[in-house]
Amino acid sequence: MALGAQIGDVIRLVLGQGLVLVAVGGVIGITVALASGRVLRAYLFGLSSTDPATFIAVALVLGAVALFACWLPARRAARVNPIEALRCE
Repeated sequence: MALGAQIGDVIRLVLGQGLVLVAVGGVIGITVALASGRVLRAYLFGLSSTDPATFIAVALVLGAVALFACWLPARRAARVNPIEALRCE
């Protein structure tokens, strides 16, 4: 913000960086879950190892939690006084 960034730019930057990591982790997690579901199929009684409703629900809940976890630091970063930030450097 000391170099001219607006509040929306700072929030977008912090959220973007955090959510890219969440997306990469989600893709890796779903891939591993699908692969391990086939191995654990014998232990699942009455459930499918590739139940799409479960995968979608878990992805949505984790995405919402990650969005909130990224939004809090983004909001805090947007409220930093640029003069104080430069003074600390």
